[in-house]
Amino acid sequence: MKLNGSEIIVECLKEQGVDTVFGYPGGAILNVYDALYKHSDEITHILTSHEQGASHAADGYARATGKVGVCFATSGPGATNLVTGIATAYMDSIPVVAITCNVTVPLLGKDSFQEIDIAGVTMPITKHNYIVKDVTKLADTIRNAFRIAKEGRPGPVLIDVTKDATAAACDYVKETPRVIERKTSTIKEEDILNAAAMINASKKPYIFVGGGVIAAEASEELRRFVNKVDAPVTDSLMGKGAFDGSDEHYTGMLGMHGTKTANFGVSECDLLITIGARFSDRVTGNAKKFAKHAKILQFDVDAAEINKNIKTDASVIGDALEVLKRVNAALEQQNHTEWMDKIKEYKKKYPLEYNKTGLNGPLVMEKIYEITKGEAVISTDVGQHQMWAAQHYKFKNPRTLLTSGGLGTMGYGLGAAIGAKVGCRDKVVINIAGDGCFRMNMNEIATATRYNIPVIEIVFNNHVLGMVRQWQDLFYGKRYSATVLDDQVDFVKVSEGMGAKGYRVTDISEFEKALNEAIELNIPCVIECVIDRDDKVFPMVSPGAAISDAFDRKDLNRMEEEKKSK
Repeated sequence: MKLNGSEIIVECLKEQGVDTVFGYPGGAILNVYDALYKHSDEITHILTSHEQGASHAADGYARATGKVGVCFATSGPGATNLVTGIATAYMDSIPVVAITCNVTVPLLGKDSFQEIDIAGVTMPITKHNYIVKDVTKLADTIRNAFRIAKEGRPGPVLIDVTKDATAAACDYVKETPRVIERKTSTIKEEDILNAAAMINASKKPYIFVGGGVIAAEASEELRRFVNKVDAPVTDSLMGKGAFDGSDEHYTGMLGMHGTKTANFGVSECDLLITIGARFSDRVTGNAKKFAKHAKILQFDVDAAEINKNIKTDASVIGDALEVLKRVNAALEQQNHTEWMDKIKEYKKKYPLEYNKTGLNGPLVMEKIYEITKGEAVISTDVGQHQMWAAQHYKFKNPRTLLTSGGLGTMGYGLGAAIGAKVGCRDKVVINIAGDGCFRMNMNEIATATRYNIPVIEIVFNNHVLGMVRQWQDLFYGKRYSATVLDDQVDFVKVSEGMGAKGYRVTDISEFEKALNEAIELNIPCVIECVIDRDDKVFPMVSPGAAISDAFDRKDLNRMEEEKKSK
C-alpha cells in the first residue's frame, strides 16, 4: 500500500512492537505527530516537559523493560536538547532510537530556521545514525536502526528525517522484524578451555560483574557460575542487580566508593574474572596498581574493551549468556573455603558504617529497602545520593537500578523513573535525587502529574552540591566555590504547584510514614529529606590512589589526629 513518510514511521514502530514514545512536537516533525494522532490507541505518546526528559524517559524505559526506548524531537533546539540523553545512553550501552525531523532538502545547509546537522552533532555519541532524505529508504532505515540498537553491545541510534520525506509517499510493505541473534561467532573453543583452566587453577578467584550481564539477560547463568567457581562477587555501578545483592557471595560495589571488602579482596585475589564490565577509571583507581597480584580474565561482547583500560591475560569475546553457558560446561566444581572465609572476615571487619541518628542518605536507603522488600525499581540522579543508593539498597534483580554511570548526568533520574513506570506499571518506582539534581529536571513532575504516572521522587536536600562539596572539603582546603545552595526554593510548594503530593521530613519516622503513604496513594509524590550538608560518602578512594587505599570516616579521623600530633 502507498503511505506517506510519517505514516511509514508509525507503521514501522508498530512492526517493532513499540507501545510508547516520549517526545515533544515542533514544526519539522508535525507530519509525524499528525500520523501518530491517528494511531493513539496503539502507540501512547508521553509529552515531556523538555526534550531531555524525553530522551531520559526512553532510556529509563529501555533499562527497566529490556526493550528499545523511543523518543521524538523536532529540528534545531528540539534535536539538540536530546543530545545529553543520547550520550547518557551511549556511555551505558542502552538501546534507544531517537527520531528527529529536519528542514526540507532544499533548505539543508543554508542556516535555515531551526536547522541543525544533528547527525553530525551526534556521530560520536551514537552507535549509528542516519539522515533520510528519500522516503523510499525510510522503512528499511528504521528497521536497521532497531536492529543495530539491540544487537551485540546495545546502544542508541538516531534517525533524522527531512520534512519533505515525511510528506512524500511510496509503497510500504509490512515486515516481521528478524530475530536478533546472540553474538557467538567470536566465541572460540580454545578460549573457553583456556578460561576454564585458569579458573580451575585459581586459589583466590574474584568475580567482577558489569552491565553487560544485564544486557545479555545472563543473571541466572551467572548465579550458576558463581556457585560453581565458589568465589566472592563484586559489581560495577552498572552491574547492580545482575547478581543478587543479598547473596552470601556478594561483597558490595568495587571502586572509588566501593566497599573495603571488595576493594581489598580484588587487590589480593590471584584471578579476577570480569564479565560484561569495561574497567572504568571509577572502578580501577590507579590502573597501574589495580589487581596487581591477579591474572585478568575478561568476558565481553565488545572486542574493543579488551586491553583498553586494563591489560588482560586472557579473554573470551561474545554474548555473556553464551560465554557463561560454555564456561560452566567446561568447569569443574570449585571449593575455595579458605578464601571465602577470609572474605567473610573482611565483610565483618569492614561493614558500611554511618550515623544511625538523625536523618541521612544511608538510613533512608535502608528504610526504602525495608519498606519495598527490595522489589522496587530505583532510579537515581548523580552525586552522593547515587552512591548511597548503590551502597545501601540491596539490588536483588536485574533492571532495578537505573542510573547514569558513564556520563554521570545530573537531571537523569526523574525522566528515567517516568519511563520505567510507564514500562513497569506493577512496580513501585522511586527516583533518588539531590537538591542540585532536582533543580535540573523538576519540571518533569508536571509530566508525571499530567499522565498520573505515580513515581515517587525522594530529594536529599542538604542545600549544597554534596559530592562536589565533599571533594572541596577533602582535597581543596574547604574552599566551597559555587557549591552552596542556600536560597528560598521550597521544593514541597513547587511540587504541589505542579500537581504532586509533597512531603518534607526531618527524621526517619516521618520518612517512613511519608513513603508508606506515597506508595498507598499511588500518585506522583515528592518527599524532601532534610539532611546535613557535611554528610559524606564513605568508603572513598582518593584520586590517583589504588583501590586498596580506600578510606572511611574512621581512617579520616585517624589521619587528622596524626597530622595534629606532628
